[in-house]
Amino acid sequence: MLSRGSHGALVVALQRRLSALGYWVGPVTGEFSDATQQAVFAMQKAAGIARDGVVGPITSAALARGVRPSARSHAGYVVEINLRTNLLQLVRGGRVLTILNVSSGGGYRYVSGTTVGVATTPTGTFHLFRQVNGLDVSPLGELWRPKYFTGGYAIHGAASVPPYPVSHGCVRVSVEAMDWLWASNRLPLGTAVWVY
Repeated sequence: MLSRGSHGALVVALQRRLSALGYWVGPVTGEFSDATQQAVFAMQKAAGIARDGVVGPITSAALARGVRPSARSHAGYVVEINLRTNLLQLVRGGRVLTILNVSSGGGYRYVSGTTVGVATTPTGTFHLFRQVNGLDVSPLGELWRPKYFTGGYAIHGAASVPPYPVSHGCVRVSVEAMDWLWASNRLPLGTAVWVY
C-alpha cells in the first residue's frame, strides 16, 4: 500500500509509471506528495475504481494494465474536460498527452449576494480568452492563475481539489499543476477547450 507520506524506491516506480501513462505527477522525487495523489486520483477515475488516492491491489492492477482515457477530439491541440470522469486531458491530433485530476461544478445551489445559482460547469466548445497571472478574487472565491474559457468560468489552481465535483462551476486543478501549465505554456490564449 502506498499513500500520502510514503517514500522511497516504490514511490519512484509509481511516479514513473504514472508519468509514462500521461498522468501529471510533477518531478519524480520518491515522495508521495499531493501531486502524486492527484495523479493517482486521475488514474483511478479513468479506471472507474474507488477514488481514494491510495495505491493498493486494485489500483496497482489498473496501473499494470496501463489504464488511460482516450481522446474525443481528432485534430489540433485541444483541452478536453470530461465532466463524467472529472478529468482534464491535453490532446494533440487525437493523442492524449497529459491527464489531470479536476473538480468541476458540484451541482448544488448557492447564494452570492442577491444571486442564487446552481454550481454547474457549462458544456460546449470554447477557447481560452483571458488569463490572470496571479490570484484573481471573484465573488465566488479565489482563483489561482485562472485561464477563462467562457464568461466567468476558468481552469484555475485551488488548494483543494478532491476527486469529485465541488466547485461553483470552474474547473479546479492543483496549484502545483496550474503553475506547471503556466510555466510550460500548455494553455496559451486561443486554445480550444471542449467540455463534455
